Amino acid sequence: MALLELSLLDMTGYELASLLREQAQTQDLRMIALTSSPEHAAREQARAAGFERYLMKPVLALDMRALLESAAR
Repeated sequence: MALLELSLLDMTGYELASLLREQAQTQDLRMIALTSSPEHAAREQARAAGFERYLMKPVLALDMRALLESAAR
């Protein structure tokens, strides 16, 4: 599982997700988008880029724990 910030310095999280999907070693990686943007368009773009979930900052510790526990199952 990878938790990716969508607003990176050198590229966007969407671009990084695409690069990870192109690599055989990481193409099945479960990706979670992390952002401060509540925009609906950003959620759709994240889904199209292959993100499984879209989390808004700040992320509550309980929400993160539940996410990690569900991924471990």
